[in-house]
Parts: sequence; C-alpha cells; structure tokens
Amino acid sequence: MSPTGVAKADDQAHAARTLWNLLHAWWRMMPKEKRTLANADAAIRQAREDIDFLAVLPAQAAQAVLKTYFRAWKNCWEGRAAAPDFKARFHTVMSVDIPQGRDLNITRVHRRWGVVNVPKVGRVRFRWTKDLPVGKRADAENRITGARLVKDALGWHIAFRVQALEVKPEPHQGPEVGIDVGVTVPLALSDGTTYEHGGWLTGKEKATLLHLEQRAAQRKRYRRPGERTSRRLRHTYDRIAGLRAKAKRRALDWQHKTTTNIARTYGTVVVEALTITNMVKSDKGTIEEPGKNVAQKAGLNRSIAAEAWGRTVALLVYKTARLGGTLHKVPAPGTSLRCSACGFTTPGNRESQAVFVCKNPDCGWSGNADHNGARNVLHLYRMGLALIPAAGRAVVRRAKRVKPTTAR
Repeated sequence: MSPTGVAKADDQAHAARTLWNLLHAWWRMMPKEKRTLANADAAIRQAREDIDFLAVLPAQAAQAVLKTYFRAWKNCWEGRAAAPDFKARFHTVMSVDIPQGRDLNITRVHRRWGVVNVPKVGRVRFRWTKDLPVGKRADAENRITGARLVKDALGWHIAFRVQALEVKPEPHQGPEVGIDVGVTVPLALSDGTTYEHGGWLTGKEKATLLHLEQRAAQRKRYRRPGERTSRRLRHTYDRIAGLRAKAKRRALDWQHKTTTNIARTYGTVVVEALTITNMVKSDKGTIEEPGKNVAQKAGLNRSIAAEAWGRTVALLVYKTARLGGTLHKVPAPGTSLRCSACGFTTPGNRESQAVFVCKNPDCGWSGNADHNGARNVLHLYRMGLALIPAAGRAVVRRAKRVKPTTAR
C-alpha cells in the first residue's frame, strides 16, 4: 500500500473507532426505551453530517460499526462476552470493515499478487495466499461477501469473507492418536511422533530486540512524569512491536501447518482438558505468606503462554471436523504420572522432565515421558472417559468400552 493509501486507511480506522465511542456514549446517555437500532442509525447519520472527520469513513463501514456494536451487546446479554466499552487510541486494533463484496473488483495480477478496490482508498495490491472465488469461479454459492482491513505492527492486511458450499466430508478412516502438550516438547503423540520448533527469531533478530528494549528502557528512564512520549521512543516501540509481531506470525504459521498435518493423518485426536488460566497464575503469594521460586514460576508462565496450547486445540477442532475426523478431551490429572505399560501411578515415576521410569517392581518400563503421557491420554479415551461440555463445565461421560484400533 502506498503512503497515501496508508494515511487514508489510518484515517478510516480512527474514524471507525471514534464512531464506536460516540455510539457508546449515546447508548449510555439514552433511556432504555430509546436504545433502538433505528434511533442509533439516525444518530450516526447526524454525526456524519456534523463531524467532517467521520465523513472519511464509507457509509457501509459506518453501518458495520453499528451492527458490530449491537452484536457486542447481544453477546454480553447471552453471557458470551463482557459488556462493550470505549476503545482507547493506543490499545485498540485499527481495523475497517468492508461489509459488501460486490465493489471490491478483485483482479489477480499474477501468481503471487492481486489488486482489490478499497472504498475511499483506491486500488490496493495484496499478497495472494489462497484461492478466491473471483471471475468465472464466483457464483451464488461461492462468492466473496466482504473484507476487513486490519493493521498490526507490520502494516495493513486484508482478510476476505468467503461464502463457500462445502460438501459434508466422509468419516476419516485414520488411526487414533493422543497428544501431550508441553514446553520443552510442544507436541508429543502417542505413536512416537514429535513436533518441535526452534526460536521464532534468529540470533541477529534476538540481539536487535534486546538492544531496542534496552534503548527504550534508557529513554523512558529520563522521561519526566506526565511528559508525552518522544518521537524517538515511539519509533523504538514500533520497531520492538514489529519484531514481536514477526515472531507471532511465525508461531501461528507453525501451528497451522502442524495441526493441518495432524488432522489429515489421524481420524480421532484426543487431547487433555487443561485449565490454562490456572496453570499460569502468579506464585508471588501475599505479604504474610510470600511465594517461593517466583522468578522461575514467572518464566514458566511465559513459556506456557508462548506455546498457545488453547489456540492449538482450537485449530484442531475445526480442522478435524472439516476433514471428517473428531477431537475429544479427557481429564488431565494423572496422565504424566501413570505408566502406560502397566498402569502403576505414583509421583516417583517421573524421574526427570524427559524420562519416565516405572517404579513398579514387576514392570520397570522406561521411556520418553512426553510420549508416555500421550499414550495415557489415548488410554483414557479408549476407556470411555471423554469430557463433554455441559452448562459451561466439563462433565465426565463413561461410554461403552471401545475396542482399540490398530495404528496404520
């Protein structure tokens, strides 16, 4: 996107955020009986006439802000989300919605690039990463219904909303597999497969990030209380955010490729039902009872958060369903302490983070601790101990004993 296009997109994003805040202020000011969609639409039209800054936002994008705001309140009333609030300037993702796809006029230039028409911005070039139903491939059942512009530390990106007719997949005939998630070994499967990754930043990028963080800390140290952030410090923050966004994008790319491979290979995927929010709680304690090894626990919490286990499971849920497979969750307690060979469970079985040695005198099996936990996860599913959501909580359902299938 050209500098002029970037400036226009920024203005539209700020106008959309301002319109949201004005709409929220109108909602809090009006009586309950007057909080209707028609009255809100009239208020938006009047605001666009009175405030010139809001005119840079297309009318359809303004209507999208209104619909999104009412949807936020509906989600709040139904208990799916918190109540909507004001959007701060520096803590809100800049985005612009394009609710209709007929005016996009998407053209594919060549294999890697395409051109799209963004209202009040102009023709914008974008990276062609997936097949889109445009031209002769578009029809009433497969078409683009809209798009959304989103800005992060690496610049502006466009995401298209596609309506497609998908045929119900045939049941996946692949084998069953249990998955154990961890920090040292991100994904360990019950059949001995391991999915690992290195650092998301190269050595040079890590050194650059450390240098920028030290420079930002030094410049922030000499800033007076209440003084505005200098342009140099803000530029340093932007470079830090750019490197972190690059690392996040590489992590998401690895997760997508890994989960796609698992969903294509296995018909039944079993994971642990982990309560990650409890696992990453701080261990600092209170003044009367201070915690122990607080710094080590904080580092572990950062490592758990960086692996994004919840996002991995969320990706597996829809990818297995799309390919005809199923995903199940089983209770997590005891899976790392149980011997997958004889079933003996004791805290002494786990000799180290990576090695499992059964303390049963009649067994004595030893092996990789992560693969042992994955086999225990699969064992719980085959015993019929699958979790089903009920009223927002996990309930154990004991099903009929399932005959184990042979891995192929």
